[in-house]
Amino acid sequence: MPVSVEEVERALERLFIAAEGASLRREDKKKAREVAALLSELERVKRGGTLVDAAAGHAYVGILAAALGRFARVVAIERDPARGARLQAIAQASSLPVELRAGDVADPALWPEAPDAVVALHACGAASDGVIDAAAQARARWLFVVPCCYAADVRFAARAEAHGEALGLPRAAAVRRRFVESLIDAERTLRLEAAGYEVTALALVAPTVTPHNLLLRARLADEPRRAADARERLARLSCAR
Repeated sequence: MPVSVEEVERALERLFIAAEGASLRREDKKKAREVAALLSELERVKRGGTLVDAAAGHAYVGILAAALGRFARVVAIERDPARGARLQAIAQASSLPVELRAGDVADPALWPEAPDAVVALHACGAASDGVIDAAAQARARWLFVVPCCYAADVRFAARAEAHGEALGLPRAAAVRRRFVESLIDAERTLRLEAAGYEVTALALVAPTVTPHNLLLRARLADEPRRAADARERLARLSCAR
């Protein structure tokens, strides 16, 4: 059953808005729509397992998934000490089964083996690539990745820019940015498929909620033919001039 935005707003008020008399801000209400959409996506995953909230930030998804009784264990991976301390305090105050692992999402030592699901809401820049690689290495059964901030440190950014230049794309930023971002997400999709995942790319929410609304939903399928085709396409994409 889909999780309603109203249910998420009530949970955010209860768990995250500590000051008496405070209420959700406009940006909080937008975030509630994204969190509700991701929690609804997590209904595809069996109940009672392990969820990794990667590049967790405030761990809205992980904490609410635990609060709603969706997962028996939530591992939140976050490198910022202040955010980590806050999410840990919120989880402890509500006796939620949320474990903080402080560090970079690309560090495989921080990941539990074969988690049932991984969620990364707006993993910034290269963090999305770190999540994809570490989750695949851990053999996560499901991934729900919403990339954000296509900066120069993103793995495929330089290659995508080179492709655009080779094709003679105009230098107009608004035009070239769409091309580069599409190639980056194409490479991420193929990388997941090459690792054995069946990937669906879709809009998590409307672009009026956030322009970074692409969801890469990946299910571990381990289909050799699909993976071999993805590896071949990935090689072509990486080597194209």
